[in-house]
Amino acid sequence: MNVNVEFDEIRPYHDEELPQIYEELIADPAFRQVVAAVIPGVPFDMIARKMRACKSKLEFQQAFCYDLLWKIAKDAANGLSLDHTALKDKKAAYTYISNHRDIILDSGFLSILLIDQGMDTVEIAIGDNLLIYPWIKKLVRVNKSFIVQRGLPMRQMLESSARMSRYMHYTIAQKKQSIWIAQREGRAKDSNDLTQDSILKMLAIGGEGDIVDRLMEMNIAPLAISYEYDPCDFLKAWEFQLKRDMPDYKKTTADDLRSMQIGLFGFKGSVHFQTGACINDELERMDRSLPKPELFSRISAMIDRRIHSNYRIYPNNYVACDLLEGNENFSCHYTADDKQRFLAYLEQQLARIEIPDKDMDFLREKILLMYANPLKNYLAATNS
Repeated sequence: MNVNVEFDEIRPYHDEELPQIYEELIADPAFRQVVAAVIPGVPFDMIARKMRACKSKLEFQQAFCYDLLWKIAKDAANGLSLDHTALKDKKAAYTYISNHRDIILDSGFLSILLIDQGMDTVEIAIGDNLLIYPWIKKLVRVNKSFIVQRGLPMRQMLESSARMSRYMHYTIAQKKQSIWIAQREGRAKDSNDLTQDSILKMLAIGGEGDIVDRLMEMNIAPLAISYEYDPCDFLKAWEFQLKRDMPDYKKTTADDLRSMQIGLFGFKGSVHFQTGACINDELERMDRSLPKPELFSRISAMIDRRIHSNYRIYPNNYVACDLLEGNENFSCHYTADDKQRFLAYLEQQLARIEIPDKDMDFLREKILLMYANPLKNYLAATNS
């Protein structure tokens, strides 16, 4: 049993705790209802027996999550791939810092792709705002997630951040377990993916030495995630107009659940994960005498360049950029059919938005930005 009891509230379950958690999940009517919807036609007793047979979190992931996620990929995507060649040591523990497109699938797809390349799955940083029901909180901790506590008063937030940082350092250094964490709190709704300095400040609380030493302990590997289509693009545009028209607007639990469902099962086209090299060599060359704010800002910008330069750019991105700018500067990168296909998709997504005083020009621009921004950032990163 792990003696680090300070992490008990946020860490994934230990393998020896799983039997009790399985029984709690199996007895939960809400969990049973979800399982019946996600795995139709299979008697629940059979699923319960299969759960009880899983002696570790990895066994549970291989027994349930692996097949389910590959089924989602086959049903709702035109291909799912990972290029991990920039990281040669498959046994090393990395902190994958990535852009964030989908609430569930970014980390889920990464784990099944790592399994297929003979590597272990990642521990996943997940915000407690998504743990809407007790069964969700239990299930994500079975699935190797640790909890990011949000919405706390300032003093408690600082204490929570320090504990999470210590846990992440412990996970990399002692457990030799890789981690996935988004580069910012929540998804970038306009796909302008920029690392928040606060993420790096949190990582630099734990460990030993100066800021650079502490970040080097984490073996940070920037990860670029590229979806050809974002099934939640219309929901994000919808939210942009609601926030514009109602400054006090806040998403509801139902909104988060809808985003998760549409993100899981909506069409994604091609999906690609591209790892960059570990940033330790570049961190080693950093000027450690810089003021802390400038040092964090430079490291964030470096991570952004690594992510942006590793995007996979699709015809949609070029079409969106030309439509947004009102020209055909990138027309050599797409065909007339590509353009018509994207225009039809755009109109289809806009038609799904049901909102008072629907501002079509505003909504269209917001969706176009979601597809144009990755290209703009890619060009800035590769031409600098």
